[in-house]
Amino acid sequence: MESRPEASNLPEAPGSRREVLASIDAVIEGRRALPGALLPILHGIQDALGHVPADSVPRVAEALNLSQAEVHGVLSFYHDFRTSPPGRHILRLCRAEACLAMGCEALETHLHQRHRLEFHGTTPDGGVTLEPVYCLGNCACAPSVMVDGEVRGRVTSQKLDQWIGGFRSNGGGAR
Repeated sequence: MESRPEASNLPEAPGSRREVLASIDAVIEGRRALPGALLPILHGIQDALGHVPADSVPRVAEALNLSQAEVHGVLSFYHDFRTSPPGRHILRLCRAEACLAMGCEALETHLHQRHRLEFHGTTPDGGVTLEPVYCLGNCACAPSVMVDGEVRGRVTSQKLDQWIGGFRSNGGGAR
């Protein structure tokens, strides 16, 4: 088995790799005894860091006596897990049947062409991350999106542009 770097052997700096590894280790230790601990650990890491960094895969695998492939498989299977830091704002575009019928694909194309956003991608300025979602329960008001946890319906390209422009004009703002 590969030797993993110990958090205590790394230099200390705010947001440093040492602090990230220490956060990962703390989540693992706090949840490893839970039944089915893999998902709670991955959720805990993402809650603590905003994403599940690559450094966590071998640490989680070792702690749970799993292969790194098993951990990676779970990370890549569930769409809610991120392996890179998200933007300051999260935009989830519904891809369910009602939203497809009402034009969500045109919104996706608009986001790509105008804002350089692809699913699971972030704008170059780090302001907005686009994620697909497969039903927001707002079918009567399709197409729908979720902006920083708030569901919004009857979305148009113009509304998307206003929201994204607002994120940028207020300095990116916190979520």
